[in-house]
Amino acid sequence: MGDLVIGARSGAGEPEGAGGRTARSAESAEPSGSVEDTAAQSAEDQSGGTDDVPAAAEDEEGSAETPSGERKPRSFWKELPILIGIALILALVIKTFFVQAFSIPSESMQNTLQVGDRVLVDKLTPWFGAEPERGEVVVFHDPGGWLNDEPAQQSNNSFVRGLQDVLSFVGLMPSANEKDLIKRVIAVGGDTVECEGEGPVKVNGIALDEPYIFPGNTPCGTKQFGPVHVPEGRIWVMGDHRADSLDSRYHMDQPGGGTVPVGDVVGRAFVVAWPLDRWATLPVPATFDQKGLAAAEPFVPPAAGTLGAVGLLPLVRRVRRRFDS
Repeated sequence: MGDLVIGARSGAGEPEGAGGRTARSAESAEPSGSVEDTAAQSAEDQSGGTDDVPAAAEDEEGSAETPSGERKPRSFWKELPILIGIALILALVIKTFFVQAFSIPSESMQNTLQVGDRVLVDKLTPWFGAEPERGEVVVFHDPGGWLNDEPAQQSNNSFVRGLQDVLSFVGLMPSANEKDLIKRVIAVGGDTVECEGEGPVKVNGIALDEPYIFPGNTPCGTKQFGPVHVPEGRIWVMGDHRADSLDSRYHMDQPGGGTVPVGDVVGRAFVVAWPLDRWATLPVPATFDQKGLAAAEPFVPPAAGTLGAVGLLPLVRRVRRRFDS
């Protein structure tokens, strides 16, 4: 029988008959592997696979992988440093481009702002070319010589100083080293501002009704001024506590005549965020919405406007023809 199987595999000529048919039947009935291989495969199936693959393997990062290939989530303590890093980066981006907190160090803006108030300053709109407007409360860098005698508001404790530096770097706390001021914009580039006697303050000849001035103060405070023409690209600022604010009035002998460059403005203070019992927005007072206040803006005479319209008439006609066609 074994010789017949070998002969069938070798392809030797075998007469067609019962013997040949028996050989083919024996070959087709033979299993693909030996008896030993079949027994080993059966034993492996019963054991559930190879012994060197555990039920759940851990990768180098500590996350567990189940037999189905799914990974278990990392522990909270391993993800905490990543979350803190992301939070600090977001805080730094927000401080740099969007909003920054500032602390009020003096009484110059009472009663609108008190010493120790924390205000949030919008730093985004200046990136799009927006300039300060009359009536806004703005934070600006020292234009030069305004804070020469002001000491830095820093703690004597080295740990507290270090913590303050870190928090101020990411915008979670006002910086004690930056010499910034906060005042109200009274006039902008092109305006003429003045204050005689006890007031009122006039902008382009329009008297301002200023209910935000500290009670008992006069609009001019103790220093009348003007008329002052504010150059383009600069602003005239004053504190709400007119008798206790070294603002534009007291720096008229310096370069710029007491005005502040628009480029030195950090942004507009729009809300008092702390303490919570003093939470309030800082809107533009209605007195700055008076008609005629912006008289310094370019004025186009009616005749010039008519001539301009006549000059544009051919262009308008061409555009119409194209749409009609």
